[in-house]
Amino acid sequence: MSARRTLPEGARRGWCPSLARPMPTGDGLLARVHPPLGALSAAQMRAVAAGARAHGNGHIDVTARGNLQIRGVSEASAPRLACALAQAGLGDTRDDGGPQRLTLTAPLAGLDPGERIDVPALARAVEAAACAVMGLPAKTLVAIDGGGAFGLGAVEADLFLFAEGPGEVAVGLAGEAGPLRCGVLPERRVAGALGLALIAFAGTGRRRMRDLDARERAMVAAAAGFYPFEPTPLTAAADPAPPGLVALSDTTSALLVQAPFGRCTADRLDRLAALAGPDGARLSPERGFALLAPRESLTALSAELAQAGFIVAPDDPRRAVAACPGAPACRSGTTPVPDHAARLAQALAPLAGLGTAASVHVSGCAKGCAHPGPADLTLVGRDGAYDVVLAGPASGKPATRLAFEAALDRIRKAAAAGLSPPDPMFSQVFQDDVR
Repeated sequence: MSARRTLPEGARRGWCPSLARPMPTGDGLLARVHPPLGALSAAQMRAVAAGARAHGNGHIDVTARGNLQIRGVSEASAPRLACALAQAGLGDTRDDGGPQRLTLTAPLAGLDPGERIDVPALARAVEAAACAVMGLPAKTLVAIDGGGAFGLGAVEADLFLFAEGPGEVAVGLAGEAGPLRCGVLPERRVAGALGLALIAFAGTGRRRMRDLDARERAMVAAAAGFYPFEPTPLTAAADPAPPGLVALSDTTSALLVQAPFGRCTADRLDRLAALAGPDGARLSPERGFALLAPRESLTALSAELAQAGFIVAPDDPRRAVAACPGAPACRSGTTPVPDHAARLAQALAPLAGLGTAASVHVSGCAKGCAHPGPADLTLVGRDGAYDVVLAGPASGKPATRLAFEAALDRIRKAAAAGLSPPDPMFSQVFQDDVR
């Protein structure tokens, strides 16, 4: 793996924005909306779309935590936006700087027939317990997976709750190399134990659970009732369902779609609201939405959402590339990342037909917001060009530095030869000295 670089001054991510406290970025203020349990009614989707038009620039991000971000908000319009969305039932839940939404669940939680615990009820109980914890870091996240066929996959969280069996929950804490198993609790006792663990975590003063040392992590585990703490790896949850149709029963199915690179617009969200049924939509950690509808109507629904610009097929080449908003939306960026990511995805599309999978990341800067971990190939924007990082994160040491067109040309030639980023032969096309 590539060596890590020191992030430039001011590049480290700031606080978690909310409606009451939006965050300055390249295209104005960014206001984050935290739908309870990731669920949105059609009326709420229309309210977000209207708010983005009236009080922002019409652009909306779908985040990896299943939240929405309204871009281009101003100091004058932010209070009006917060008021409008509060009236729609989407207001902030706390004003102490803690997490506005603590839990992350799969978009089909509570609907997946294979689940062994009541995920929505457990998520509500954990959220309620967390509201009483003062000093909780804003980025704290609890991942909850019901053990069904359609899970969360590998997500970055602080605490993990995975169904061990009917009514039994395995509890894990984040470690440097992944979740560490503490033990198993009956479902009815989990929320109380998590509340005590969160109090202990808040007392450490750390930003994330993975930053704790062994003594601090054992203390948090003991607060939850696990003593002695003998950590072992916690098996990851089932992979998330890809875009497309998912059968839930003999009569009901779900349609999962993604917003390309997490980018949406007010018009697209309005279209989604118009097509959603009475159950509305659920946000997905895959930067998309799940819609419920009778099975016979979903094929036509899928075609309409594809026409609106959503990803509706699992083999869409854009799914292979993670990308941030880039310039001018982000003040840290100097390149139009989504446009470049779309062209890069198209260049890599022939590899999908060969059954070759690669993780690719286009980042506007070394922060790597869209994909914090390593990727097989990462292009990192700097002064209008890209540092090329092989098998590393956006903060990794680059193999070379190229203008986008030059990088794209090399990638096209490699793809035409059937070489993908994991292949050692692929890396040879980027073995220049960094300029």
